[in-house]
Amino acid sequence: MSEFDHLGGVVAFVAAARAGSFTAAAAQLGVTKSAVGKSISRLEDRLGMQLFNRTTRRIGLTVDGEVYFATCANALDEILGVEAALTTSRQNLTGRLRIDLPVSFGRSVMLPLLLEIARPYPRLQLTMTFSDFVIDPIAEGVDLVIRFGDLENCDGLIARKLATYKLVTCASPAYLEDRGVPASPDDLRSHACIVGYRRGRPLSWWFRIEGEDRRIDVPPTFELGDGDAIVEAATAGFGLCQFPMPIVRTHIKKGDLIPVLEDYTKRAVDVHALWPQTSHLSPKIRHVVDRLVEFFATERLG
Repeated sequence: MSEFDHLGGVVAFVAAARAGSFTAAAAQLGVTKSAVGKSISRLEDRLGMQLFNRTTRRIGLTVDGEVYFATCANALDEILGVEAALTTSRQNLTGRLRIDLPVSFGRSVMLPLLLEIARPYPRLQLTMTFSDFVIDPIAEGVDLVIRFGDLENCDGLIARKLATYKLVTCASPAYLEDRGVPASPDDLRSHACIVGYRRGRPLSWWFRIEGEDRRIDVPPTFELGDGDAIVEAATAGFGLCQFPMPIVRTHIKKGDLIPVLEDYTKRAVDVHALWPQTSHLSPKIRHVVDRLVEFFATERLG
């Protein structure tokens, strides 16, 4: 269906009624006079009423047409006004956007992306907090949350998946030389593990055992509530850690960390953007999330 037929010919009808001519409406819409006439005829057939009195020289609204025009013109003006406002808002994003991010992933991956997104909009202000705790964005007054893992307790929130990453279990060369390389998850009982700490308890790790992904409670030698601190402790040789690949990729490339248990670490985790559900999505949130989706889809993150 061509653009002038949008909403079943309503656009063509309103344009013709305002112009008083099919010819003038066609010029305004960039289509032929015949196309406008056919579009309006289809609309009349659908409604079961005649909207225009037609002569060879002019057109005029019928009584039904007058009533229909009053409603359609106002509705169409409102739609076009909202579209224009959204477009203008996106082109000139203003105001403050509050974003909460996982600590390590937020600093190393998301922060550069968000700054790049904000660069063309000097009136867009960002407040970014970094936390590995799950927060309630509505209670905390946060506009947008980026989180790893399964979605839990998301009532009142909208979620959009940004990416999926493989988990990696790894340790420093010095640690593996001193303590040996674990051959299976059972071997972790005799190893030091650096685990996340949330809601008063250590976080479990994921391993694929007998073809099934399972949560395993590994020995929590060190319990740290900060992703950067876990990575720092692991690279310093204090034990093994488990993270999504982008958090440890640079350290693995540099040789500071070495993957282990690769036959057992097969699980992938999702990254989501979440925001409070409202009747009208903020142009700032829409633009930032759309750009993040573009970044991840084109693999600009490596």
